[in-house]
Parts: sequence; structure tokens; C-alpha cells
Amino acid sequence: MAQTNLTIRIDDNIKQEAETLFNRIGLNMSSAINVFFRQAIREQAIPFELKPYDDYYTGENLKRLKRSIEQAEKGEVIAFTLEELEAMETGVIPQRAKNFLNKYKD
Repeated sequence: MAQTNLTIRIDDNIKQEAETLFNRIGLNMSSAINVFFRQAIREQAIPFELKPYDDYYTGENLKRLKRSIEQAEKGEVIAFTLEELEAMETGVIPQRAKNFLNKYKD
């Protein structure tokens, strides 16, 4: 089978990390890229799921964010200072927190 050269541009750090990984599993960079290409051809697709790096905007999280915004707009949230949060770790609940919780008690 005839061979050809492939030239790509890649960040130095990414290349080093990839080479380290591939060496640990017994592959050099050329072999690893060949494995990737062969699998992509076999599957007729990228052989792994592509998704945004930041999972912040997943459907479920967006629902939570929307609900949080709605709660904030209705005044159904309370913010605490760092000092209040530290006090709560020791069991001291600020009076305004108690009042807030009593307001939404069923």
C-alpha cells in the first residue's frame, strides 16, 4: 500500500500530551492518527461524540437556570454573606434565613 505524508498544525502542548498518552498505550503519533482515520472510515463518522466543552448549556441545566431566574424575579431566593455561610457551618442560622424559610413553609 502506498504511503503519503500528512502535515497538520497543532498546539505544542496538545502534541506533547497526545504523544505521552499514545506512548503509554504503545502507539506513536502516526499510528494513533491512522487508528483514528480507519475508525472514522469504518463508522462513516467521527468515532466519538462531539459536544460543547462547556456542559453548562445542556438542556437540563438550562431548565434549572430558567427556574432559578424565575425564583429570583419572584423574590424566592436569599443571598448570604461569606460570614453568614461560615456561621451556618457551625449551626448558627441567621434570623433573616429563618424568616425567609418560614415565608415559604407549606
